[in-house]
Order: sequence, then structure tokens, then C-alpha cells
Amino acid sequence: MISIVIPTKNAVETLAATLKTVSSDDEIVVVDGGSTDATVTLAQQMGAAVIASEPGRGRQLALGAQKAKGPWLLFLHADTRLPSDWRDLAESFIADPLNHKRASYFWLGFDDRSKGARRVAHWANIRAHSFGLPYGDQGLLIHKDFYEEVGGFKAEHSLMEDVDLVRRIGPMRLKRLHATVITSAEKYRQGGWWARPARNLLCLGLYLIGAPKKWVERLYQ
Repeated sequence: MISIVIPTKNAVETLAATLKTVSSDDEIVVVDGGSTDATVTLAQQMGAAVIASEPGRGRQLALGAQKAKGPWLLFLHADTRLPSDWRDLAESFIADPLNHKRASYFWLGFDDRSKGARRVAHWANIRAHSFGLPYGDQGLLIHKDFYEEVGGFKAEHSLMEDVDLVRRIGPMRLKRLHATVITSAEKYRQGGWWARPARNLLCLGLYLIGAPKKWVERLYQ
């Protein structure tokens, strides 16, 4: 069994499509950070176990991993849809004992066919493959024992919690699965296909040089 951990906050517009792509054989753990819309009701209606949490993605993901029952964890954003063959790829990854000390992620794609969407996805995939820095919207499959061994998600990280974890995993222990997840492009349509990635890159740079978290969070928001 794979436990699929999804942090949410007011995600009713995208969550249904995401949950429709997961397997009914797996445990679905939705960790809600205080939604005021129908996110919790929708998750429960679609068979997910819902856990209430203080807001903050690091905190929510850490709590979901703690409560999950499966030996394997798949961390997934509420606006990211899995490919139709994801379960076969996951089972193939899981079957190799060497991968019990590794983690895997997917190629990134967007629900947008614009040139800007293709450009952002292209560079995101280069960043993930070349530098070992996949973001949370690419999913992360990892054995629970290995997750705990590397220290898991940190509750204090409301931003860059994904980068923090994959840096501790290390590029040599990350493996790309050859399929593409489809993530909502809404934040890029609103923020701009040039401006939003530039801001994200600046946030990453500030984080990597150890700038105060408040600076990074203020810039990101």
C-alpha cells in the first residue's frame, strides 16, 4: 500500500481532479490547514482520511507522514494530477530493493498549452534532473523508513519544505519516473509566465544562501 499525502487549504477547485487520478487501493491522507471552503467535505466524500492541522505545508506534510499507515509515501499537491500509468511506474520503482534508500519524482507539466507553460516546465525539469531539486508539484515517492532516516519534512518550513527535504536526500538518491504529472497553471496565469518563475528563482537563491525565512516568505507571497 502507498499512502498518498496531500496538504490542502481552500483547494476545492482542484482537489477532485487530483483525487480521481489516485488508486482506490491506496490510503489517501488529506491534511487540511484550515480551509473555509468545501475542501474537507469533498475529500471525505471521495474516500480520503482528513486530518486537521495548523496551516503551513511543512507542518501539514510532516503530520500526514506521521499518520500514514503505508510503508511507502507519495507526497502530492492538491492541484497536481497523476498520470494514468503512475501506479505501474511506482510499483516498478518499489520492486527494486535499492530504491528503498532512494526517492522518485515525475516530470512536470501544466494544464496550459501556452509557450510560457512549456518553457517553465522545461526549465523546471532541467532543474530537477541536473541539480537534484524537484519541487513538490512533481510529487515525491519515498519509503517511510528512508523518509524518517533523512529527517522528513520540517514543521517550521511553510515554504521551501520540498527543497529542504530533497537536499537532505541528495541528487544521487533521487530518481526520475518517466511520466508527467499535470499541475494547475493558475498561479502562473495570475503572476505571469516570466515574473512568477523569476520570483521563484530569487526565493530559491535567497533560501540557499541562508537568508531569513521571513524575507523569502514575504517575497514569495
